[in-house]
Amino acid sequence: MCGCEKKQSVTAETVEAKTCSGCVKHKYRDKDSKEYKCLVSRLKRIEGQVRGVCKMVEDDRYCVDILTQVSAIQSALNAFNKELLAQHIKSCVVEDIRAGHDEVVDELVATLQKVMK
Repeated sequence: MCGCEKKQSVTAETVEAKTCSGCVKHKYRDKDSKEYKCLVSRLKRIEGQVRGVCKMVEDDRYCVDILTQVSAIQSALNAFNKELLAQHIKSCVVEDIRAGHDEVVDELVATLQKVMK
Protein backbone atom coordinates (compact mmCIF):
# COMPACT_ATOMS: atom_id res chain seq x y z
CA MET A 1 0.00 0.00 0.00
CA CYS A 2 1.42 3.39 -0.95
CA GLY A 3 -0.30 5.39 1.77
CA CYS A 4 -1.79 7.78 -0.78
CA GLU A 5 -4.91 9.62 0.27
CA LYS A 6 -5.66 11.85 -2.68
CA LYS A 7 -6.48 9.93 -5.86
CA GLN A 8 -7.04 11.01 -9.43
CA SER A 9 -8.17 8.95 -12.41
CA VAL A 10 -6.36 8.66 -15.71
CA THR A 11 -8.08 6.46 -18.27
CA ALA A 12 -6.53 4.48 -21.09
CA GLU A 13 -8.20 2.15 -23.55
CA THR A 14 -7.86 -0.93 -21.32
CA VAL A 15 -6.58 0.37 -18.00
CA GLU A 16 -7.88 2.79 -15.45
CA ALA A 17 -4.98 4.13 -13.46
CA LYS A 18 -5.90 5.16 -9.95
CA THR A 19 -2.87 6.96 -8.65
CA CYS A 20 -1.86 9.82 -6.44
CA SER A 21 0.67 12.46 -7.39
CA GLY A 22 3.69 10.64 -8.76
CA CYS A 23 2.68 7.17 -7.53
CA VAL A 24 2.58 4.73 -10.44
CA LYS A 25 2.62 1.53 -8.40
CA HIS A 26 -1.10 0.91 -8.01
CA LYS A 27 -3.02 0.33 -11.25
CA TYR A 28 -6.23 -1.52 -11.80
CA ARG A 29 -7.31 -3.28 -14.98
CA ASP A 30 -10.72 -2.82 -16.50
CA LYS A 31 -12.14 -6.26 -15.69
CA ASP A 32 -14.76 -5.99 -18.42
CA SER A 33 -12.23 -5.57 -21.21
CA LYS A 34 -11.55 -8.21 -23.83
CA GLU A 35 -7.82 -8.05 -23.04
CA TYR A 36 -8.38 -8.73 -19.33
CA LYS A 37 -10.63 -11.71 -20.05
CA CYS A 38 -8.06 -13.10 -22.49
CA LEU A 39 -5.28 -12.88 -19.88
CA VAL A 40 -7.43 -14.57 -17.23
CA SER A 41 -8.37 -17.30 -19.70
CA ARG A 42 -4.69 -17.95 -20.47
CA LEU A 43 -3.88 -18.20 -16.78
CA LYS A 44 -6.70 -20.65 -16.19
CA ARG A 45 -5.42 -22.86 -19.01
CA ILE A 46 -1.92 -22.72 -17.53
CA GLU A 47 -3.34 -23.56 -14.11
CA GLY A 48 -4.99 -26.62 -15.66
CA GLN A 49 -1.69 -27.64 -17.23
CA VAL A 50 0.06 -27.37 -13.87
CA ARG A 51 -2.61 -29.52 -12.24
CA GLY A 52 -2.12 -32.03 -15.04
CA VAL A 53 1.62 -32.18 -14.39
CA CYS A 54 0.96 -32.68 -10.67
CA LYS A 55 -1.29 -35.62 -11.53
CA MET A 56 1.39 -37.01 -13.84
CA VAL A 57 3.94 -36.91 -10.99
CA GLU A 58 1.45 -38.52 -8.59
CA ASP A 59 0.76 -41.24 -11.18
CA ASP A 60 4.52 -41.82 -11.57
CA ARG A 61 4.42 -41.06 -15.30
CA TYR A 62 7.49 -41.19 -17.51
CA CYS A 63 9.89 -38.35 -16.68
CA VAL A 64 10.32 -37.25 -20.30
CA ASP A 65 6.55 -36.82 -20.65
CA ILE A 66 6.48 -34.69 -17.49
CA LEU A 67 9.42 -32.59 -18.67
CA THR A 68 7.68 -32.04 -22.01
CA GLN A 69 4.58 -30.76 -20.23
CA VAL A 70 6.64 -28.50 -17.95
CA SER A 71 8.31 -27.05 -21.04
CA ALA A 72 4.86 -26.37 -22.52
CA ILE A 73 3.86 -24.58 -19.30
CA GLN A 74 6.99 -22.44 -19.43
CA SER A 75 6.21 -21.50 -23.04
CA ALA A 76 2.63 -20.63 -22.09
CA LEU A 77 3.86 -18.44 -19.22
CA ASN A 78 6.32 -16.70 -21.56
CA ALA A 79 3.50 -16.00 -24.02
CA PHE A 80 1.39 -14.64 -21.13
CA ASN A 81 4.26 -12.37 -20.06
CA LYS A 82 4.72 -11.06 -23.62
CA GLU A 83 1.03 -10.24 -23.95
CA LEU A 84 0.80 -8.58 -20.53
CA LEU A 85 3.97 -6.59 -21.16
CA ALA A 86 2.67 -5.40 -24.53
CA GLN A 87 -0.61 -4.29 -22.95
CA HIS A 88 1.28 -2.58 -20.11
CA ILE A 89 3.47 -0.62 -22.52
CA LYS A 90 0.57 0.35 -24.80
CA SER A 91 -1.59 1.57 -21.92
CA CYS A 92 0.08 2.24 -18.57
CA VAL A 93 3.51 3.31 -19.81
CA VAL A 94 2.16 5.51 -22.61
CA GLU A 95 -0.36 7.19 -20.31
CA ASP A 96 2.23 7.81 -17.58
CA ILE A 97 4.70 9.33 -20.05
CA ARG A 98 1.94 11.55 -21.48
CA ALA A 99 1.11 12.62 -17.92
CA GLY A 100 4.75 13.60 -17.36
CA HIS A 101 5.68 10.60 -15.20
CA ASP A 102 8.92 9.74 -16.98
CA GLU A 103 10.09 7.57 -14.07
CA VAL A 104 7.85 4.86 -15.51
CA VAL A 105 10.61 4.22 -18.08
CA ASP A 106 13.01 3.25 -15.27
CA GLU A 107 10.32 0.99 -13.83
CA LEU A 108 9.83 -0.62 -17.26
CA VAL A 109 13.56 -1.24 -17.66
CA ALA A 110 13.73 -2.84 -14.20
CA THR A 111 10.70 -4.96 -15.03
CA LEU A 112 12.26 -6.13 -18.29
CA GLN A 113 15.44 -7.08 -16.46
CA LYS A 114 13.41 -9.20 -14.01
CA VAL A 115 11.32 -10.86 -16.71
CA MET A 116 14.27 -11.63 -18.98
CA LYS A 117 16.41 -13.51 -16.44
